[in-house]
Amino acid sequence: MIYDISPPLTPRLAVWPGDVPLSHRVMCDGDPVAASALRTTVHLGSHVDAPCHVGRGAATIDQCPLDWYLGPCQVMRVNVARGQCVVPELLGPIETPRVLIATDSYPDPENFNEDYAALSPALIAFLKGHGVKLVGIDTPSVDVFAAKDLPTHHACLEHDIVILEGLVLRDVPAGLYELIALPLKLVGFDGSPVRAVLRTLA
Repeated sequence: MIYDISPPLTPRLAVWPGDVPLSHRVMCDGDPVAASALRTTVHLGSHVDAPCHVGRGAATIDQCPLDWYLGPCQVMRVNVARGQCVVPELLGPIETPRVLIATDSYPDPENFNEDYAALSPALIAFLKGHGVKLVGIDTPSVDVFAAKDLPTHHACLEHDIVILEGLVLRDVPAGLYELIALPLKLVGFDGSPVRAVLRTLA
């Protein structure tokens, strides 16, 4: 079974306030062959952040190994209040090097709510100690909305943990899966949208 954990990409999809929303233009309307153009932020919907998103001189998305975004994954559901951070005490045993955290605090990808839950920097250090190399969340950011200095992003950079944000996990049971969330080969970019899916294990 495959779970699609990406929101639909439409002009209605909310982006970070001030970022570039998706716009779609048909270039050859009426011609025998349709061709479309789009303009948007690379941090759209389900997306990965490259290390250079917060680290000057760090790897761009085309320089990131694909095996970071492909392989055994664990979905963990947590009970965390809106606007608060997930801390290590809220997690159970960690069984895979990729962890997706479902907070259920960002219910509608078309309507941006600033009080979504996020991840604490202490959680990132905890995950690193358990061999985690990718962390994902069902919100627009691993940092709370008000965190202008992005401490959790910087903790991920420090601990070599890659970030997957904007997931849709409401229908996904906790458990073990295979994650497939490959970024586009955007040379020099600081992130990429992904079509993120989970495949149940045989």
